Amino acid sequence: MKAIKIVYIICAMLMCNVSFAQPTYNWEKLTTETYKGKQDDIFFVNERVGWYINGYGKIYHTTDGGQNWKLQLEKKGTFFRCVAFIDSLNGFVGTVGTDYFPNVTDTIPLYKTIDGGANWEPVNYSGKYVKGLCALDIVKEEYINHGEIGYKYHIYGVGRVGSPSNFMVSHDNGNTFTSMDMSKYCSALYDIKMFNKKEGFACASSTDDIENSHAVILHTRDEGKTWKKLYESDRPFEISWKMFFPSAKVGYATIQSYNPDTTVVTQHFIKTTNGGKKWKEYELCQDYKSRSFGVGFVDEKNGFIGTMNTGYQTNNGGKEWTKIDLGKACNKIRIVKSPDGSIYGYAIGVNVYKLKMSNK
Repeated sequence: MKAIKIVYIICAMLMCNVSFAQPTYNWEKLTTETYKGKQDDIFFVNERVGWYINGYGKIYHTTDGGQNWKLQLEKKGTFFRCVAFIDSLNGFVGTVGTDYFPNVTDTIPLYKTIDGGANWEPVNYSGKYVKGLCALDIVKEEYINHGEIGYKYHIYGVGRVGSPSNFMVSHDNGNTFTSMDMSKYCSALYDIKMFNKKEGFACASSTDDIENSHAVILHTRDEGKTWKKLYESDRPFEISWKMFFPSAKVGYATIQSYNPDTTVVTQHFIKTTNGGKKWKEYELCQDYKSRSFGVGFVDEKNGFIGTMNTGYQTNNGGKEWTKIDLGKACNKIRIVKSPDGSIYGYAIGVNVYKLKMSNK
């Protein structure tokens, strides 16, 4: 009888045009230390515990969801570019390296912590020298360990802006890494997303000559040993910057245009609906100054793109976009669905933002 009554109530609501509340999303600006320019990455292991980094060689840590931040490290001459953590103790930060930004002297591409960021040491790696990194990704793999479920962590890194292009990987929880020259596939790498230990995608550019550069998406099925080009734009002055997959089938990536012609106003993004096999271009906006940076989605329909001067939001999978406040040069948007189904998100550029959800 209870089940029948529930069905009756639902049907009555539908007949009376009563709709269920749909969540809306916006961003709250957090209080952080002033920084001139774009800060590049932020990472949280849960809704409360996280880190962000910047080009002053600084690492900040919070344990209360970004309400308060503690400076953990200031390393002069280092430009921290990317950050990722396995858990609250074990994490990694990548640097952009020398000969790109002024006053940068640190030649070590990747550091590791085992105590939550209190101390950092260079990682061990073999292979080609890595000039710098722009992005990190971590894959958690289950395996049988003496009759119990255990976990292995695979850490992937790519770089760098302005070339050269390199790929780093660890299959032993970050204890050791190997590197690979990626110059036969692209001139530079800007982001990486691995679905699992073997398969993933990377954002890249076709040449280090920006006047002739095209945006590129690369794909690997063998742990990064070989890569295949799945997308290349046909316009010059372009690179593919950041990507985000809200599901296994649907993914988005931003396209940066450095065309000096101010009459070229259309900004593009690309989208896949079949797990990355094919990518299609779409229009983000008509604004010469809106060079795209970070991208993040709550689900396949609701998402955000950060640009040089503002942010954009869509609730229909990129068919339409409206301006929102995400600050300037929002470079990285991280949105996570917890095991219990709850969602949290953080974004970083000139400022740091936290995702807020409410019901209409």
